[in-house]
Amino acid sequence: MQIVRLGIIGLGNMGKGHIGYLLKGEVSGVEITAVSDSIEANLQWAKEKLGDQVGLYADPYEMMDSGLIDGVLIATPHFSHPELAIACFERGLHVLCEKPAGVYTKQVRQMNEAGSKANVKFSMMYNQRTNPLYVKLKELIDAGELGEVKRTNWIITNWYRSQSYYDSGTWRATWAGEGGGVLLNQDPHQLDLWQWTISMMPKRVRAFCYFGKHRNIEVEDDVTAFVEYENGATGVFVTTTGEAPGTNRLEISGDRGKIVIENNELTFWRLRVPEPEFNKQFTGGFGQPECWKCEIPVQGSYPDHKGITQNFVNAILFDEPLIAPGEEGIKGLMLSNAMLLSTWTDNWVDLPIDEELFHQHLQDRILNSSFQKEEVGK
Repeated sequence: MQIVRLGIIGLGNMGKGHIGYLLKGEVSGVEITAVSDSIEANLQWAKEKLGDQVGLYADPYEMMDSGLIDGVLIATPHFSHPELAIACFERGLHVLCEKPAGVYTKQVRQMNEAGSKANVKFSMMYNQRTNPLYVKLKELIDAGELGEVKRTNWIITNWYRSQSYYDSGTWRATWAGEGGGVLLNQDPHQLDLWQWTISMMPKRVRAFCYFGKHRNIEVEDDVTAFVEYENGATGVFVTTTGEAPGTNRLEISGDRGKIVIENNELTFWRLRVPEPEFNKQFTGGFGQPECWKCEIPVQGSYPDHKGITQNFVNAILFDEPLIAPGEEGIKGLMLSNAMLLSTWTDNWVDLPIDEELFHQHLQDRILNSSFQKEEVGK
């Protein structure tokens, strides 16, 4: 294969965004040969942009069976991701899936199992894994520069969303339409990076989610979660869509100091002597380890979505290792599911979560929802 023939399912904002940089030739080794969307106006838009030679399909399964494509980029609503991915795997098609991997881990686990049986490449659109800031953070931690991780804190409250944003679609911020709120819609990248950069998942979670606290919605829009790790480390994750101005600050503390990412800068507060060693040797009263403030240079540009897409294409053509393997999509989703389940059960939740229990709670909220949105303009 010399070029990947790509089909795109879903021509909403994300699907159109991907088409934009692909049309500009910003990803090599790929061409769009087919698209699918249930809305006729979106297909007409694609025809005007892509030309008559590209296949247009209202039914994504017809596109999968068309023989026009080698791989698929899935950019549809959250609930449909696993079902579409599984159908692609069954047909031997490579899959690049938009985040989140799905709405609940039970369906994503089924997707991962299907993907593992297929001889195809499967990637998640975790484009933040190509951000030089987080790449450098992971490099430092993997190299042992921070020592053993002791604490993680992420305050990510700059996801401000107005009521008009939520009112722009009847499906937005509903259990049936999206399956969640800020954790599932805005935070998948941060939840992925939270575990990816330190190569650790928590062992248990205690969370407090508030539903429709700041806006007229039925899903979570304000969350504070506390986690514990197997090595004794702890962490806090705070997020909301109802706060302005917001904050985006990640702190990771270890035996050898603390790393902070904020305002697109990475600062390493490095201890000259590791804290456990200092504590063992120090005999005074109020002393503490000598600390150096190191502004860590972060080189390279941030390729955003096109970086993951290029990696996906290269994996197909040249067997390049995937930056964001598809099966890892379940990890960030596991965290968001655990936070919701902890709130619903008013208790600690051990990881991996009870997937059947979470699914039952989610279905109960979908079936028993009495939430009504006012139409825009009324």
